Amino acid sequence: MTERTGPVARVAEKVFGGERSDVATRLDGLSEAVEAARDRLADDVLDPAAALAERASDRLRLSGEHTIVALAGATGSGKSSLFNCLTDLELAGVGVRRPTTSWALACSWGPDGAQELLEWMGIPARHQVSRMSMLDRSSADTKLDGLVLLDLPDHDSTEVSHHLEMDRLVQYADLLVWVLDPQKYADAAIHDRYIRPMAGYSDVTLVVLNQIDRIHYSDRERALGDVRAILEREGLPDVPVIGVSAHRGDGVDDLKRELARRIRAKASAKDRLAQDVAEAAQRVVATGGRADIPGLTDIDRQALDLALLDSVGAPQLVEAVEASTLRTARRHTGWPPLRWVGRLRKDPLRELGIDPTGSVASLTRAVRPSIGHVQRAQAESAVREIAEKAAVGLERPWRDAVRRASVRTGDDVVRELDDTIDRIDLGLSRTPVWWRLVDVLQWLAFAAFVAGVGWGAVELASRVAGWEVPEAPVVLGFSLPLLLLVGGLAVGVVLAVLARVTVRASARRRAQRAEAVLRRTVDEVAQDKVLAPLQAELDRYERYRSGIVRALG
Repeated sequence: MTERTGPVARVAEKVFGGERSDVATRLDGLSEAVEAARDRLADDVLDPAAALAERASDRLRLSGEHTIVALAGATGSGKSSLFNCLTDLELAGVGVRRPTTSWALACSWGPDGAQELLEWMGIPARHQVSRMSMLDRSSADTKLDGLVLLDLPDHDSTEVSHHLEMDRLVQYADLLVWVLDPQKYADAAIHDRYIRPMAGYSDVTLVVLNQIDRIHYSDRERALGDVRAILEREGLPDVPVIGVSAHRGDGVDDLKRELARRIRAKASAKDRLAQDVAEAAQRVVATGGRADIPGLTDIDRQALDLALLDSVGAPQLVEAVEASTLRTARRHTGWPPLRWVGRLRKDPLRELGIDPTGSVASLTRAVRPSIGHVQRAQAESAVREIAEKAAVGLERPWRDAVRRASVRTGDDVVRELDDTIDRIDLGLSRTPVWWRLVDVLQWLAFAAFVAGVGWGAVELASRVAGWEVPEAPVVLGFSLPLLLLVGGLAVGVVLAVLARVTVRASARRRAQRAEAVLRRTVDEVAQDKVLAPLQAELDRYERYRSGIVRALG
């Protein structure tokens, strides 16, 4: 099966060198899940995921050659000094002024495209600087071409606007560098609000213990070990911890090498986006679930059909068709004197107050009152029951959607069945040719019988009265009147017996055809009015679930 390629995936393939990336597949999956879940899950659940998908798509479209690295830390951590050290610039000396820490500073290295990226992040032009024209004295393994470095506002500022700006820009960073200082590296503010909640982002996180020159050389490894232990307890055991001194330059080259490695691998942007998508998908899953549900089985569909057949009186209709066929056929094929006796018994259909030669509409209208409200209530119950089976394994929002679909259809499904069945032609008014042929033969046999009886009566009367009449012809040694009488009677009885056996089989076949037509009609209505809406909801859930599975990787 060919994997679906969405617009985000096509952008990502272009950005990341023409290869289909995992993040592209995840983004497509998240977008598909959000689209399928609209009006099923709450907007406040889906809107953040939709916004993330849009932001990630923009990130991929803008540049795959840049890695956005954000320096975040507390007041006094030396974050801005580290920013100047990494850029090898004194920003005030190149005309970039920072009148307030509520704005981030940005410096970009390398290829074109960073300006559009910075505008997308909302960094003012006067807070941007490029090192394109600067003399870069870095060695090959510390060159930072492709880096967009952000110096974020202090996270512990008393200004609310600083917190908002930091929280906003953290979302855009491909790589997060948390700058800690020796006095406050265990400060709960940054750990509880930022580092611990972002434990899932360990692949795109670095921790820098700045101002390490303030720690005695013999105690530095212990301090770094303390930071690593704290991170491990917070669920980030694999995050690199680098000790630096922005003031003296200790460890700065180590940090540059780590940044250069990440930039060259071009993995940070993809890893951050992939984790963002996974986090957004998990939040959606918390409400919408991701279970692989059983759905509807053939047994469920058959149970629904049986309940709906009962609701329209199909069993009674089939029995009436067979009984009426027997009665009608015997009137055409039976021995005429016996037919007259049979007329004393009422037709099963006439007992229902309908014409046996009428349409199935008259038949069903007569049968339905005898069905009562119980069976019709059972049909509505069957619709609710199959909706409950369809919803097995679904979380509440999806269960509610399935139930709403069943309510919309359950109210009028019986009425739809009534209208559809009224238009069916079961062929009750058609008389088979062989019935007519047997009818003719029966009347001929009966005529021979009557002729033989009459002829014999005349002969008997003439003998009693002494009349002279010609002798009756003799055929095969028997008097012709006697042959007509016996032969007509014998042929009529034999035809009646043979016809009775054949008629039973014919009545069963006609009843079976009627049952097949009713079953097919009920199945079509059930499929159109009940199963199709339920299956549409299940298909929608499956699109959502498939998207979520891809988004989670």
